[in-house]
Amino acid sequence: MFIIGLGTAVPPQRHAQRDGWDAVQRWPKFSRLQPRSRAILKKVLCGDNGIDARHLALDSLAEVFDSTPDELQARFTTHAPALASEAARRALKNAGCLPTEIDAVLISTCTGYLCPGLTSYVSEQLGLRPDVFALDLVGQGCGAALPNLRAGESILTAGRAKKVLSICVEVCSAAFFIDDDPGVLISACLFADGAGAAVLAPAPLPGRRRVEWKFTGSRLVPGERDSLRFGHHNGRLRNILQPEVPRIAGDLAEKLFSESLVLAGIKRERITGWILHTGGRDVILALRDKLKLSADDVRHSSAVLRQFGNLSSPTVYFVLERALNDSVPDGLWWLSAFGAGFSCHGAILEVRQA
Repeated sequence: MFIIGLGTAVPPQRHAQRDGWDAVQRWPKFSRLQPRSRAILKKVLCGDNGIDARHLALDSLAEVFDSTPDELQARFTTHAPALASEAARRALKNAGCLPTEIDAVLISTCTGYLCPGLTSYVSEQLGLRPDVFALDLVGQGCGAALPNLRAGESILTAGRAKKVLSICVEVCSAAFFIDDDPGVLISACLFADGAGAAVLAPAPLPGRRRVEWKFTGSRLVPGERDSLRFGHHNGRLRNILQPEVPRIAGDLAEKLFSESLVLAGIKRERITGWILHTGGRDVILALRDKLKLSADDVRHSSAVLRQFGNLSSPTVYFVLERALNDSVPDGLWWLSAFGAGFSCHGAILEVRQA
């Protein structure tokens, strides 16, 4: 399988982290928060947590504080199809591919629910064929891009499609609110809205840099499920985010990477590029420690985090797009993301000039 086109999209509204601190202090209920909660908000929004700004589907940050469950769902319903469609249009343009050439569309999300799913809305907005195979994937959190791409590989390998459209979209602001739960507070300060898309095909485009999917693997640890997941409370999604997530992510990422090298018969020194889900500053530090990486190795993940925040499942599309447009040398690249489950996924890409 080859990735022949990439596209990303974010809402136009850009909010600096410091703006969030200014806004929450103006919230009439701010004084009712526990002192610890106010301290968490100030530390994450005003300190150097690796994020300068985030794009959110909010006209005003004040919308975060008192949104009803219906308003949150309406935010997802409005913005998820639009973001997914925009990222897909850019991926199709990048691949020189018409919407009518797409035989299957796979869309992953975890920040809202629609029935029919997002594939119905996106297929309509893009003008995909009526006989397109449409598959909605849910519940995989930040790691969803890799299972999505792996499913696309299976469809192509089975000969059921010639071109597959892979999309991840998250409207994380549709799960934002403020209370005294540290996980809820930190999530509202780290996550952002956006979409990423890739066009997949069994052969590369002529005259273009080739990105070939060579090997993939996953690890699932259900015993750590409650460290990173969504719950529900008072009709709203509630992000459960425990302090041990960076450690778990680092340990699991290292195990998966080591196992994958052995199974693929590849020596570590052959890996020339690192396409990693950002998570957050502490997660990047844990990944660097466990995978023995330099700041330069993770510069594209760090840059995406700083510019956009934690975009959840679309993140690796942003990092891969950035790396392909930069000076990362050809060779074998390690693409990896982790998320709810607790799960970690990885793939070896072979990148080379045409």
